[in-house]
Amino acid sequence: MLQDEVKKAIEVMRQGGVILYPTDTVWGIGCDATNEEAVKKVYELKRRADSKAMICLVDSPDRLARYVRRVPDVVWDMVELATTPLTVIYEHGSGLAPNLLADDGTVGIRVTNETFSKALCYRFQKPIVSTSANISGEPTPRSFSEISDEVKAAVDYVVCYNQRSRERHQPSKIIRVKENGEFEILR
Repeated sequence: MLQDEVKKAIEVMRQGGVILYPTDTVWGIGCDATNEEAVKKVYELKRRADSKAMICLVDSPDRLARYVRRVPDVVWDMVELATTPLTVIYEHGSGLAPNLLADDGTVGIRVTNETFSKALCYRFQKPIVSTSANISGEPTPRSFSEISDEVKAAVDYVVCYNQRSRERHQPSKIIRVKENGEFEILR
């Protein structure tokens, strides 16, 4: 079932579509993070200004290095040793859809270790947008059952994997890192 769901989600994303999928934190609205039109669809679905950047997921530190100009040594340690999901805001994103980057060129990326999202990122071979499955300004749903019918109807594909889980998830910790290695805890 997991592999079938991964294949279906990838087909949709390769066609520029938007998916609803489980992540290492809350359920996410996602798409190909390198496809500007797909990213635009996510902003429209969330009714969110594109000046408020979204994060993306990758499956490994190796893939992370392909999408940021420089990862300070201290961040490698933090990413590898994190025991809970950690999103890092990097100063210079590259190879991503321009509308995914913040106005200052920063980008938030998280290396996921959750079964489905890790398999999805690995098989897709590119970063995947991951933004909470809600309309901006509404509460973040902590499980699939809390996601509004409006959001479910607005995506091109809803992943079936793990929908029945009653576990209530939390958003990730977020830090912002400068190229010199200094960092600030944002959440």
